[in-house]
Amino acid sequence: MAVTIEDLYRSYGVLADAKDNLSQHKDAYQVILDGVKSGPKEKRLAAQFIPKFFSSFPELADSAINAQLDLCEDEDVSIRRQAIKELPRFATGENILRVADILTQLLQTDDSAEFNQVNGALVSIFKIDAKGTLGGLFSQILQGEDIVRERAIKFLSTKLKTLPEEVMTKEMEDYVFAETKKVLEDVTGEEFVLLMRVVSGLRVLQTVNGRQQLVELVVEQAFLEQALNPADPDTVDRLLQCTRQALPLFSKNVHSTRFVTYFCEHVLPNLSALTSPVAELDIQLEVLKLLAEMSPYCGDMDKLEPNLNMLFTKLLEFMPVPPEEAENGENSASEEPKLQFSYVECLLFGFHQLGKKLPDFLIEKVDAERLKDFKIRLQYFARGLQVYIRQLRVALQGKSGDALKTDENKIKVVALKITNNINVLIKDLFHNPPSFKSTVSLSWKPIQKSEAVAPKRPSAEEMGPGGDGTKKPVSLQPRRDARQIYNPPSGKFSATIGNFTYEQRGGFRGGRGRGFGGRGNRSRGRIY
Repeated sequence: MAVTIEDLYRSYGVLADAKDNLSQHKDAYQVILDGVKSGPKEKRLAAQFIPKFFSSFPELADSAINAQLDLCEDEDVSIRRQAIKELPRFATGENILRVADILTQLLQTDDSAEFNQVNGALVSIFKIDAKGTLGGLFSQILQGEDIVRERAIKFLSTKLKTLPEEVMTKEMEDYVFAETKKVLEDVTGEEFVLLMRVVSGLRVLQTVNGRQQLVELVVEQAFLEQALNPADPDTVDRLLQCTRQALPLFSKNVHSTRFVTYFCEHVLPNLSALTSPVAELDIQLEVLKLLAEMSPYCGDMDKLEPNLNMLFTKLLEFMPVPPEEAENGENSASEEPKLQFSYVECLLFGFHQLGKKLPDFLIEKVDAERLKDFKIRLQYFARGLQVYIRQLRVALQGKSGDALKTDENKIKVVALKITNNINVLIKDLFHNPPSFKSTVSLSWKPIQKSEAVAPKRPSAEEMGPGGDGTKKPVSLQPRRDARQIYNPPSGKFSATIGNFTYEQRGGFRGGRGRGFGGRGNRSRGRIY
């Protein structure tokens, strides 16, 4: 016969009155457990009564957890929510791992309120037993359904950083790092990004040694010991993802040498053959930006001269030869060569950074004919550059505030930053001997606060065309998905500035499985 509301209240009364003699009333607790097989009202009461007396009947622990679990899977969402709300009360002793495992699997719910409740329950049992909770989460990440694995990883990436230090102790952070390394043996691109977010936020790794460990982790994922297949978008995407994750870790003490070396030896020679993992991404510019950002943190390089030579060769490709002039002094060519400022900024910056390590490269390592050709190209590029800088300053003259926030003016501001950067670097190379002392901030990088408030004389682009000392905002950036091209007034050189395109780099691109291979089959189904 089905258990009724009256039966449940009667049994509850027996147990509540028993006090120290609870264990003698096993039958009354069994009635409450049987309540999960009755109607909705009985189930809701059972969901509240089962956990209340759970600890007094260890011999019925499995039956009690299974009964509560049945309620967590009930068709009635209100019953499920009530059962989930009470689950943390079962998280004692050896049951913590099982409860964490159950809650992790319940993350697959599509009901937003229920999902938030599961999240809250997981956070609450973290404070009871962090290691047991982590054990349940990582168990499902390694063996669970794809949807459970995905949501468990997202839970870790968002919730771990919110837990206090008394919960996430050094021991717990070491455990997270060790388990994450196991997971990283078989991940998708999106999972890799999320897991790197998890370990990058661990306090125990906020040291030089810790950041070096994280770089080693990324190096393993990047397959830097293998040659690059430029025609495979997954391989290219893997390299992009790994490089982006490594970039924030580099510093004067944590070097980017292996990545810079790989880019010089394997990526630059195949630059034009690279297959983009995303249709709208300018893969060549993306790669050159990453190389430029890494180059200041490059340490001692075994093959410095050949790598510098590869950068030099690639720079020459993007610096056109001046068109031949006819006898009347006019250009014989039908149109001026395109000056690709964004590419040149990246390559020139990278060459300038590595050139510091071999300052006599242009004098002693480049033959006279090639050096002469380079200087001719450099002079021609510099002439065109001055034209653009003047045009941009005129276009921005007198503009401030909202006027600089239009899409076109945002592009012009960034273009001015790019051209000024190139101008500074070219001047260094025109020195005799070439100098590598100037410093510039890459055009797509946000201005640091220290730069904004430093008591120094503002540069030409900051002074503005009027030279009145009013600093013009140069960090305004267009949306990533707004592909914008600036076309200046017509005239000699001016048409070629239309080749400049500014794109802010985004995050992960592509769906699950992109770039990091498909994961092997894992056990499926309920494994409570």
